[in-house]
Amino acid sequence: MAYQAPNIEESWQLALQDEFSASYFKVLRQFLKDEKQNHTIYPAGSRIFAAFNFTPLTAVKVVILGQDPYHGRGQAHGLCFSVPEGVKPPPSLVNIYKELHSDLGIPIPATGNLEKWTKQGVLLLNATLTVRAGDAGSHQGKGWEIFTDQVIRTISDLRAGVVFLLCGNYAQAKESLIDRSKHFLLKAPHPSPFSANRGFFGCRHFSKTNEILKEIGFDEIDWNPVV
Repeated sequence: MAYQAPNIEESWQLALQDEFSASYFKVLRQFLKDEKQNHTIYPAGSRIFAAFNFTPLTAVKVVILGQDPYHGRGQAHGLCFSVPEGVKPPPSLVNIYKELHSDLGIPIPATGNLEKWTKQGVLLLNATLTVRAGDAGSHQGKGWEIFTDQVIRTISDLRAGVVFLLCGNYAQAKESLIDRSKHFLLKAPHPSPFSANRGFFGCRHFSKTNEILKEIGFDEIDWNPVV
């Protein structure tokens, strides 16, 4: 039986087609089907690949890597650290906004929706693309990390001059997947309230990213999420 590829943007579809037909991905699909029989899963199915649909492979300039989708009701919508319009920004995103204000003078917004970033070439990628409601980390180790590791390798192989923002130990463990001879890595602690004071505040990743992009001839990112 031929596999049915997920609803994902064309350049990603082409680059990742072998993953969608791989045995681990078939197991992952079945796991998700079984989960949905007994549990609520976030984000909604139509939003699982939102990061890819907002930011084609051919447009990627910056990668921000998260770990899991938010597991609270109404929070997850397929973009790491982001929440839908009208949902209160979670603590880690609040700390990102504080750093943006300190770094670039951007007023701290009420919105937690980062879609504006994605449309400028910022891939907001979680390592695990789904989660059981109210149960953080519940879909780790089920196959998503194999898939998203390949996403990172694909960006490393097929793109050049991408800025990877690796915040926290989990994200920094992905460093080995990235060709540092052709890409840029900025590392800092995670923006979580538990670690932001250990070096995330003051890292100036956002202005540094724009300095790099400008230097290599790319448009800078307008980091103000307000449209």
